[in-house]
Formats: sequence, structure tokens, C-alpha cells
Amino acid sequence: MPNLLDIRRRIRSVKNTQQITKAMKTVSAAKLQRGLERVVSARRYALQLGNVLGNLTVRIENIAHPLLEVRPEERILLIIVTADRGLCGAFNSNVIRTAQSFIRDHGGQPLSLVMVGRKGRDFFRRRAITIRSEFVNIFARLNYGHAKDISENAVQAYSNAEVDAVYVVYNEFKSVIQQRLVVEKVLPISRAELRETAPQVDYIFEQPPQEIFNRLLPRYVEIQIYRSLLESAASEHGARMASMDTATRNAGEMMDMLTLNMNRVRQAAITREIIEVVSGAGAS
Repeated sequence: MPNLLDIRRRIRSVKNTQQITKAMKTVSAAKLQRGLERVVSARRYALQLGNVLGNLTVRIENIAHPLLEVRPEERILLIIVTADRGLCGAFNSNVIRTAQSFIRDHGGQPLSLVMVGRKGRDFFRRRAITIRSEFVNIFARLNYGHAKDISENAVQAYSNAEVDAVYVVYNEFKSVIQQRLVVEKVLPISRAELRETAPQVDYIFEQPPQEIFNRLLPRYVEIQIYRSLLESAASEHGARMASMDTATRNAGEMMDMLTLNMNRVRQAAITREIIEVVSGAGAS
């Protein structure tokens, strides 16, 4: 049976861990609140940009652009968005598992990766698969420039016919305790989907519609990538917040158990001393 000193040391260690997990939960909650505001704004912007592109698609008769060109999917570029840090439950492992499933389903096709986040990069770096580019340590100061760099990488590969399709895997934010894994096709941009989003609004364009369309298509890819990064960042904070909350409660339960065990040891020691005193008194 462990002595009282060992139990007290363990209680102190668990208490220190509980303070750390509680602080991490508080920090994630604050970051999540700010992240949600950016997610909502990005969703609205992406929706409105899709509406404008849809309206242009309906207006332009002979629509043509390299990002709309549909080719047989012989070579695929997969963008995998994970976190740079752990301690967020199954957040990273779920993304990696989904990406592995996608890779297995397309095992007969040449496939390259764009890794966003240190956890996914470290995992796939040890696998026999081509990593075209990597972006790590960006979520601490995530901004639109990061999405633009990733988007330019994908657009260039698709425009030069180096790949025939671009997909992105990420966690979409639903709630603090729920994230939805999404495998989304970024390129080529679907003409049918653009036409479906066309609003019943008669826009007045100062420049020729084709010129505006050519400028907005790359921006549309950028905002889709940016939205996926923001969704993933918010999901990470939500997952870490839930994970740290569970860890804090588990630490409290362990402290209660250790305290009960310590009291039993103390009681046993006191009882043993009383018996020794009584026995000594009886012998005399």
C-alpha cells in the first residue's frame, strides 16, 4: 500500500495538471468565439461571391476558362487540413483517417498532397506519397494571405494540367462538440453549381461580364480555401475546448479517488497506532 507522502505528491501533480487543462479550455473558448465570427463572415462572403458568379454564368453565352475545364481525373491533388498542435481529441486523427480512405479509393491514380498543419504533415511525411507543398504553423496568425498562397499553388497546378482535380479535406464547424468531416472538390469549378446559385437579381456590371468572370474565378477558389481553413481552426478550438473540459473533470474525479484512498490509509494508520497503544497498556 502506498504511503501518505506518495499519495499527497500524486494529488498535487493531478491538481497542477487540472489547472493547466482548465486554462487551456479557457483560452480555446476565447479563441473559438473570435474564430466563429470569422467563419460566419467567410460563409456569407463565399455565398455572395457564388451568387455573383452564378449570375455571370447565366449571362455569358460561350463561357470558357481554364478553371472550368473538366478533364478525366487521372492525377489528383489533395489538400489536407489538420492542426499544428495536439490535445484536441480525435480532431487530427479523423482528418488523417478520412484522407487515407480517399487515397485508398483512388489508389490506382497518381496522387499528390498539399499539407496544411504540422500534425498531418508529420504523419504523411513517413508514408510513400508525394507531398507537393506544405504549410505549417499558420493557424496561430491565420489570414487571407495563407489561403491565397495555397490557392495559387492549386490553381497553377490545375491550369498547367499537372493535375486533373483538386480536393480538400477538413473539419467543418457545427458546434463545440461536433465537427463534420468534409471532402470537397475545389477544381474544376462546376458550371452547373454556379448556375444553380444564380440569384434573381439584375446586376449592373461596369466592365464586360467575361472580364469580371475571369477575375472572380481565382478569387472564388481562394475564398473556398480560406473558408475551409477558418472552419478547421474553429473546429480545432471547439475540439480542444471539449477535450480539456473532459480532462479537467477526469482530474477532479481522480483527485477525489486519491483523497478517499489517502483518508483510508490515514485511518488505517491511526487504527493501528490505537491498537498498539491499547495492546501495550494491556500488557503492562
